[in-house]
Amino acid sequence: MKQWTLASLKPVVEAIIFASQGPVTVSHLRQALPEAPLELIRQVIKTIERECRQEHRGIELVSVAKGYRFQTKSIYKRWVARSVRRAGQRLSRAALETLAVIAYRQPVTRAEIEKIRGVDSSGTIKYLMAKKLVRISGRKDLPGRPLLYSTTNHFLEVFQLGSIRDLPGIHEMDSAFDNARQIGLFDKGAIS
Repeated sequence: MKQWTLASLKPVVEAIIFASQGPVTVSHLRQALPEAPLELIRQVIKTIERECRQEHRGIELVSVAKGYRFQTKSIYKRWVARSVRRAGQRLSRAALETLAVIAYRQPVTRAEIEKIRGVDSSGTIKYLMAKKLVRISGRKDLPGRPLLYSTTNHFLEVFQLGSIRDLPGIHEMDSAFDNARQIGLFDKGAIS
């Protein structure tokens, strides 16, 4: 049985998080490294976070969707955006509006979304589901049993949220839109 130390476990945890396609939870690390003490795993995560906060690092370890992932520090995103095409991750104004209604009102029916937006949203909902930002989360106990829509863990990852409770308040939305525009999340002209 391997005797883990902070120095020997840190590169293994970094490699697991780096190679993962989504946020890595502490429980996932425990499953992958059953002989590593839980407290040591937590200590390694704190150490990596602290080391990534140093000025000379271009990445940071962030907590999103109840897990951890590496991402580019925000001060370097404009250079990364120049070198990496993000097509396919852009949202139109209709998609953004629909996603906002779902995020803040979830679970919500299509009729409730359309009442707020004032237009048919079925195509936009399908688009958001295809992008894995929205999912069907059940049915409402009304005649016809309409579908209920909620956001996904992928939504939390994309918008860098630990949980849905971390959604910004209305007064914080302008800053969030500016950040999203800066990293190229919206189509040109989508938000004015």
